[in-house]
Amino acid sequence: MRIPPLYTKQKPVISFEFFPPKTDEAEETLFRETVPGLKPLKPGFISVTCGAGGGTRDRTLRIVNRIRRDFAIEAMAHVTCVGSTREDLGSYLEEVERDGIENVLALRGDAPRGQTAFQAVEGGFSYALDLIRFVKGRHHFSIGAAAYPEGHIECPDKKLDWDRAALKVEAGAEYLITQLFYDPRDFFEFDDYLRNKRGVRVPIIPGVLPFLSSEQIKRMTKLCGAKLSDDLHGKLDALAGNDELVRRLGVEVCTDICRQLLDYGAPGIHFYCLNRVASCAEVLRNLGLAP
Repeated sequence: MRIPPLYTKQKPVISFEFFPPKTDEAEETLFRETVPGLKPLKPGFISVTCGAGGGTRDRTLRIVNRIRRDFAIEAMAHVTCVGSTREDLGSYLEEVERDGIENVLALRGDAPRGQTAFQAVEGGFSYALDLIRFVKGRHHFSIGAAAYPEGHIECPDKKLDWDRAALKVEAGAEYLITQLFYDPRDFFEFDDYLRNKRGVRVPIIPGVLPFLSSEQIKRMTKLCGAKLSDDLHGKLDALAGNDELVRRLGVEVCTDICRQLLDYGAPGIHFYCLNRVASCAEVLRNLGLAP
């Protein structure tokens, strides 16, 4: 099943992102608890990352295949430029294709641990745009790409970064999934620019992360360049040390964000669920989108 046709339906498409667990035991927990817990929420698809620094490709592929085979949920593999030559990527994509996977998310990826800036290996790609063109020229996958409502942290001008998102679509990306954000107005401005200034017509899917702890969300937003309002900072500081109360605050905040996004006309929500069920399920119940 290809992902873009899901967004032609009237009902919002709900999707989730997993990261590959580091151990076999944790991977079994993913299939024993997390996937069964999320399946009643009727996800349109699940995407699986390549892990920190672009590693864990074998585990990523195994998880994608098992989600599709054992749970009848469409799943998408992330493909990154990190540490890979064109030949490496070509071989991996051939394996993905042999497995019958139809959807990939083409990303540059983050710099490996210990490196301060991304640097392509010799014979590799420096930008997601080049990877998208490579995939499009050799395979028949449905290709998704990343986009950044607040601009990529490495780009000095957010509109320049938005222009690059439009170039990804021109190169073959059939849908865009955004980085996390906590002010829906950033998404509205970004979406309006791509639609009305750049003529982008593919689905633009907001990514939302229901945070689990004060320290965690501050660290993650700093890494990706997303901002937290002074009011939200104050609430997180007041609840620091009580992860359950912070989690509940995350549910409250993300319910409000998702409601605004759906009222605006977003075609769905992509949840960065951190391999957890509870918060996403609560947000969806609050929205009337889950039993």
